[in-house]
Amino acid sequence: MKETYIKEIKKVELKDPILIEGLPGLGLVGKIAIRYLIKSLKTEKFAYLFSPHFPYYVLVNNKGSVRLLRGTFNFWKNKNGKNDLILFTGDSQSQTIEGQYEIADCMLNFSQKHKVKTIVTIGGYRKEIAEKPKVYVAATTSNLLNQALEAGAIVGKSGSPIVGTAGLILGLAGFKKIKALCLLGETRGYMPDPLAAKSVLEVLRATFEVELDLDGLNEEITKAETMVTRLQKIEEKRVLQAEEIRKEEDKKTTYIS
Repeated sequence: MKETYIKEIKKVELKDPILIEGLPGLGLVGKIAIRYLIKSLKTEKFAYLFSPHFPYYVLVNNKGSVRLLRGTFNFWKNKNGKNDLILFTGDSQSQTIEGQYEIADCMLNFSQKHKVKTIVTIGGYRKEIAEKPKVYVAATTSNLLNQALEAGAIVGKSGSPIVGTAGLILGLAGFKKIKALCLLGETRGYMPDPLAAKSVLEVLRATFEVELDLDGLNEEITKAETMVTRLQKIEEKRVLQAEEIRKEEDKKTTYIS
C-alpha cells in the first residue's frame, strides 16, 4: 500500500448528506460522539479508509483474526429530515504530517463523490472544567457559524489551532467547494470524556435538527466521573506522601548539620 485509499463495500444513494467526522484525539471526544451516533441511529457500514500513514501494527480479535488499522464510513437515512448522514471514525489518526493532508484530501474527494455539501468535524478542546463542558465552534461560512452559535456553541480565542484531521478538513474544504464546521468539546484530555461528547452532540442535534436521544450516554458519563474521582484521590495521596518524604529529608538534613 503506497497511498491512502477508500474501499466501498456497498453502493448507496443518499439525500443531501452531511458528513460527520470524529477520530481519536483529546478525550476521545470525536470518537465517542461518532460511536454513539452509529449505535443510537443504527447505521450501516458502506466504506473503509486504509492508509500507510496509520501506525504500523494490526489489531487481533478474540478469535485470532487480524486486520489493518482503518477508518470506517457509516450511513444513516433520515426519514424525517432533509439530510441523510455519513459518519466517519477510525482506529487512529495519521502518524505523519503528509498523511494528515492525504487522508483529509481523500475524505474530501469521497465527500464530493457522494454529493456532500457540508462536513462537520468533532474533537476536544483541552481545558480543566468544573461545570458542563462548553462547545467551541469554527466554520468556513457565517451561516454555518451562526447556526451553531444559536444551538449553544461559542467562539474560541483568536489564533487557537485546530490540530489534525478535524482542522485540516476545514482548511481544505474550500478547495472542493464544501462547507465545513468544527465542534470542539471542553475536556481534560487525559481520559475518555463522554460528558464532552454529549455537549457536542447536543449542539450538533440542534444545529441540524436531528432527532437524537442522548440519555444513553449517561451511564458512560457516570463511569468516567467515578474514574476521575479515583484518579484525583490517588493524586492527593501521592502529593501527601511526597510532602511527608520531604519533611523527613528536612529532618535528616537538620540533624546532620
